[in-house]
Amino acid sequence: MKTVFRLALLAGIALAAPYANAASPATTIFWKDLRPAGQQAAEGPGLPMVAAKMPDHGETLSTNLDGKTVTLTGYALPVDRDGDLVYQFLLVPWTGACSHMPTPPPNQIVLVTMPKPYKLAKAYEAVSVTGTLKPGMEKSQLFILDGVSIVQSGYSFSKADVASAETVPDAVVVPQANPWSFMKK
Repeated sequence: MKTVFRLALLAGIALAAPYANAASPATTIFWKDLRPAGQQAAEGPGLPMVAAKMPDHGETLSTNLDGKTVTLTGYALPVDRDGDLVYQFLLVPWTGACSHMPTPPPNQIVLVTMPKPYKLAKAYEAVSVTGTLKPGMEKSQLFILDGVSIVQSGYSFSKADVASAETVPDAVVVPQANPWSFMKK
C-alpha cells in the first residue's frame, strides 16, 4: 500500500511540475536592473544616460533576468498603433526619450508587444508592464513628426500585460533647457 501511495504522490508531483512556475508572482524590477553591474547610470548627476556618449553605446545587456517574469514601469512610446489602440510600443525611462530628446542606450529601452491592443491615452503615458523579459537587440521604426527614426531596444516583452500607472518610481528626470533663463538675472 505504501508503494502505491508513493507512486501516486510522485505522479502528482510530476504532473504539477509544469504548472509550478505559472502561478509564480512577477518580480518588480527597476531601470537600473537592466544595466550590467558596474555600468554607470549617467554621464553626470542629474543627467540621463545617452547611448552616443557611452563606450559600448549601451549595447551590453544584463542577462540575469532572461526568461523571468518581471514588472517594469516606464513610459509608453507607440511604435504600432491604430488611433488610440497600440499594438506595440517602446517602454522608456523618461518622457520625451527617442522622439524629443537623445535616445537612451538599448539596455534602457524595452520593446513591448501585447496579445491584444492597449488603449493609450497619450504618448509617454506611464504604464506598468508585466511579462517574460528577453534580452536581445531589436530595431524598430519610430514615426515622428519630422521623419522616421530607427531605435534599437535591448530587451523585449511579448504577450505582456499592460496597466496604467500613476508614477514611475525610478523615472529619470531630464533637466529642461529654459530659453528664458537669462531673464532671471
